Amino acid sequence: MTAYPTQYPPHPGARHRPAAPPPALVVVAHGSRDPRALATALRLLERVRALRPGLPVHLGHIELNAPLLPGTLDALAASGAGSAVLVPLLFGRGHHVTRDIPDAAAAAPLPARVADPLGPHPLLVDALHARLTEAGWQAPRDADDRRRSAVVLAAAGSRAPASRADTGRIAALLAARLGVPVVPAYASAAAPTVTDAVRALAARGRTRVAVASCFTAPGRFAAECADAAPGTVSDPLGTHPAMARLLLHRYDQALRTPAPVAGTAAPVAGTAALATA
Repeated sequence: MTAYPTQYPPHPGARHRPAAPPPALVVVAHGSRDPRALATALRLLERVRALRPGLPVHLGHIELNAPLLPGTLDALAASGAGSAVLVPLLFGRGHHVTRDIPDAAAAAPLPARVADPLGPHPLLVDALHARLTEAGWQAPRDADDRRRSAVVLAAAGSRAPASRADTGRIAALLAARLGVPVVPAYASAAAPTVTDAVRALAARGRTRVAVASCFTAPGRFAAECADAAPGTVSDPLGTHPAMARLLLHRYDQALRTPAPVAGTAAPVAGTAALATA
């Protein structure tokens, strides 16, 4: 009995179609009047491209800086891009994450889906911890030192209850990493302020207090929180390698969800945290 192969080699004249390019990664930053914010975002995108060569990586802003997100999406569609994943360069479920970015995705001229914001996530805690260490934070030496120690997690703030709850989750993850209490504080729209948080900790005997900056780049909010710090204060997270890895993680996570209907956004359910300005 003759055995026939189940697969045949391609015909010599057959043409191989090139693989379709992956969906574009659009990093969505808030925007800032401080020129360092745009420079930081551009350097962070270069880190992402270095980690994932061949992935189209683009930037879009919600406000204050060019390119604005709708313009980025229009340009992608005009270039023939097949689809896009919008990854917020924000830390949680504030108004920009729950309304503005999904609205922009739904109005986009190409299929677009919205990924989770950056937190809470262990990679975010990696970046926060590293920046604190760079600023001079040292683990408590003994039990007495631990009883005096605490950290204030400084973030932009949001009126959204879910955003504040998620900031608390970031603080809890960082506290587990550091082994000391971590208290959320805000630059606007929520309480307590950094100053009030430091005072409350001092009233409880926590006099060795550092401030962990939960901001992506230098700007007014980051500067105000740093000015309120009693001692050690970390730099914004910026281009820390964990930030680039986290952007790619959120991109990959979004692609594992069901594909969106053409021209509409498919928000990804999952963990999120405080949105920053």
